Amino acid sequence: MPDVAIAAPNEAAADAGQRIALAGGNAVDAALAASLVTMVNEVGLVSLSSGGFITVQPPDGSPPQTVDGWMDMPGRGQALGGGTWDVDTEYGGGVTITIGAGSVATHGSIAAFEEAHRRWGSIPWRELVTPAIEVARTGFRMSAASRYYLEHVHEAIFGWDEESRAAVHDADGAIDSGQLVLPDLAASLELIAADGAAALHTGELARLISADVIRRGGILGPEDLADYRPVVRPSLVARAGDWTFGTNPPPSVGGVCVAAMLRLLDGRPRGPWEPEDVQHVIDVQRAVLGHRLSVLDHADDLERDAAAFLDLVDRDDVGALESGSTAHVSATDSDGGACAVTVSSGYGSGMIARGTGIWLNNCLGEQELNPRGLHGLAPGTRLLSNMAPTVGQHVDGSAIAIGSPGADRITTAIVQVLAGFVNGGLGLQDAVDHRRVHVHRAGRPDEVVRTETDLTMYYGGVGATLRRHDGRLVAAADPRRDGAVRLVHGPTPATTA
Repeated sequence: MPDVAIAAPNEAAADAGQRIALAGGNAVDAALAASLVTMVNEVGLVSLSSGGFITVQPPDGSPPQTVDGWMDMPGRGQALGGGTWDVDTEYGGGVTITIGAGSVATHGSIAAFEEAHRRWGSIPWRELVTPAIEVARTGFRMSAASRYYLEHVHEAIFGWDEESRAAVHDADGAIDSGQLVLPDLAASLELIAADGAAALHTGELARLISADVIRRGGILGPEDLADYRPVVRPSLVARAGDWTFGTNPPPSVGGVCVAAMLRLLDGRPRGPWEPEDVQHVIDVQRAVLGHRLSVLDHADDLERDAAAFLDLVDRDDVGALESGSTAHVSATDSDGGACAVTVSSGYGSGMIARGTGIWLNNCLGEQELNPRGLHGLAPGTRLLSNMAPTVGQHVDGSAIAIGSPGADRITTAIVQVLAGFVNGGLGLQDAVDHRRVHVHRAGRPDEVVRTETDLTMYYGGVGATLRRHDGRLVAAADPRRDGAVRLVHGPTPATTA
């Protein structure tokens, strides 16, 4: 049985990872089981109607790979447009969100989980799903992150659908502070445990979801679900010091931003963070995020344009600085494997598909991920994503897994933690705890540089795990959210950070 370190968004998810590790599971098994629980109890942030990415460092030392289970544009055979409306909210510093049945994209996270399990898992699929079934059946309290989000949107987004309203509100119309029990969701998870991802793509759950979305004016048809496939790609490689990192490649834009920022940091900070280091981070973010907003978000060929941008960074280095709703689980094991999983349902469409207990995503309505507008892509096209689950290997054999939720703060949170850990000599937990800076709307007239004073979930929720070269394990969770860590070990000592 390998030792396993787990960092998860909440205690129940961490418990699930621990349970699977104690049953003999490896880092991939533990990360997937923990992530499945978040799809139950991180209400409003992630659900079974989600997309995600899994980046894996195989224990044999072969190059890291990323399983793309992100959202597809639906609409095969459907009239595009309609079935949506906009909601303005102060969440995340102020954002306009498009919701309704027409905002529901083609989900893919469970299909990606199944593919990752097939390639690198070590215990039966049903065992991975069982903890999530039990949480849905016995009940849970909302996490602090869920409550914080729902305080902004519980009426506007999660109040228009009758079943959704009943699930998150008490009799007085306030956010329910008691135990949420979701029997329909438990039954859906039972089908997934028995039939795998097919239940959500060609089986009964697919039929129920598609029928309800179409009935309410959306465009997610049965062909969209049946034709969906996860894609396995070589991870995008970035180097910092003696570490080699693998992160999310195109068509996600998040990993490109992480790789570019790591290259431009130029080894900073060289010791404790100094004011000039913080200014350098701001300059790096301005360059990379500004290029993303002006070029990458509108690219016809993202892989080509991302490669050209990374080539520019490598050639011009500092000269390049002068140019223009989510859950994450990390796990590493004593065999040298590492797994980083990030999943999202967007801000939520507000509706539960009848007969399933599943809150449906609104990823077509995340306006920052759809620069061509609502229904602006051809059916079957992957949407943009900020997500950047990342793994790394050190020349001494150490392995790390890291990632974060947080929309456009995902990449800046990950890079600042890695910079403090790799370059600054901070311990993993100290690097996670350190205050952050984020350039919002980089390069635009309304650009704002936001510097963290009090810890807040606006700046992400990093989860990171580490296997040191001597075999000891470390896990670090972000105090900005209800993060939880677990260390499951045999005779080799393990440590918390």
